[in-house]
Amino acid sequence: MPQLSHRVSTFTDSVIRRMTRISDEVGAINLSQGFPDFPPPKAITDRLKEVAEEGPHQYSVTFGAENFRAALARKQGKAYGRSINPNTEIVVTCGGTEAMMSAMMTVCNPGDKVIVFSPFYENYGADAILSGAEPIFVPLVPPAFDYDANVLEDAFRQHPKAIIVCNPSNPSGKVFTRAELLQIGELCNRYDAYLITDEVYEHIVFDPYQHVYAGALPEIRDRVICCSSLSKTYSITGWRLGYLIGPEDVIEGAKKVHDFLTVGAAAPLQEAAVVGLEMPESYYRDLKEMYTRKRNTFLAGLDRIGLQHTIPQGSYFVMVDISEFQKPGMRFHGESDMTFCEWMIRNVGVAAVPGSSFFREPVNHLIRLHFARSEETLLESIERLSQLPRLV
Repeated sequence: MPQLSHRVSTFTDSVIRRMTRISDEVGAINLSQGFPDFPPPKAITDRLKEVAEEGPHQYSVTFGAENFRAALARKQGKAYGRSINPNTEIVVTCGGTEAMMSAMMTVCNPGDKVIVFSPFYENYGADAILSGAEPIFVPLVPPAFDYDANVLEDAFRQHPKAIIVCNPSNPSGKVFTRAELLQIGELCNRYDAYLITDEVYEHIVFDPYQHVYAGALPEIRDRVICCSSLSKTYSITGWRLGYLIGPEDVIEGAKKVHDFLTVGAAAPLQEAAVVGLEMPESYYRDLKEMYTRKRNTFLAGLDRIGLQHTIPQGSYFVMVDISEFQKPGMRFHGESDMTFCEWMIRNVGVAAVPGSSFFREPVNHLIRLHFARSEETLLESIERLSQLPRLV
């Protein structure tokens, strides 16, 4: 038989989704793949019931239903502090994953380079490979996960086509400041590169930190391509509704990529989700308060157990240090974080993601957990995790 494409041998399946499959097999609490265990806003699900009867049930305009794009332009235009043209500056995609893939395939030629901060959401490496680009990794240094400006400029001196900035960042929880975004954008201007942002956690940011939209900064907005989705903001990760916002010439190209990649996002789900895009400001304040409570509950539980962890500025992820369990004489001395996570799923009943899947550097002592769960589930997770010191 003919050989398969060489690109499929250069990356693995998703480690995050693999942990979910193992978790499902044994009935563990899934704190690996980041999706809530509570329902979307009732207004959205009520509207979905109506749409099930009324439609639409056929294709919408490939780059997004007109009313969905108009509602999205109003919501994000308010956040950006400027008007956004729903016809020329927006493409609706099948989730944020396709938004990023469409952006990469629109701006990158085979052989181009793309800067990726490490740790990074695992899709970015695969996105670069699938679009024919070569990633240049720049470390974010714990515990604050700041970058070294000199190292970043060294990466730009390799003349990348783009840089990917996840803000707030998965898995580190870092929130990039206005000054940092302007510094990154100035390098994009100087070295003629695009700034591709992943902003799916834009409304999950904890005081005193604030989310800054790179596309709202006039000094750099002509180079900014925002990838995002409704998944996290409205607890509808399974609906796969994402979008791109960017300069007209980029969006015109992305429309063509998207058209032949997936044709279009689900028309009935777009119709139902318009209600979410029209939520009042109080919804986003309540969302922030809810996730702040969940973060506080979960971090306090980790502290009681004595597990060292990061303190996320945004998103709903926590990196936990397992190096205590990898010392000589301990069960996992010399073992990988992957082995630890698989053991923990089966023996503790809690699923996490091995940190090595997020780092370019040889990091083997961190695991990622998330707290997008009900209060009851979080408390049960802490109870199960409290067994760790005894079991190892």
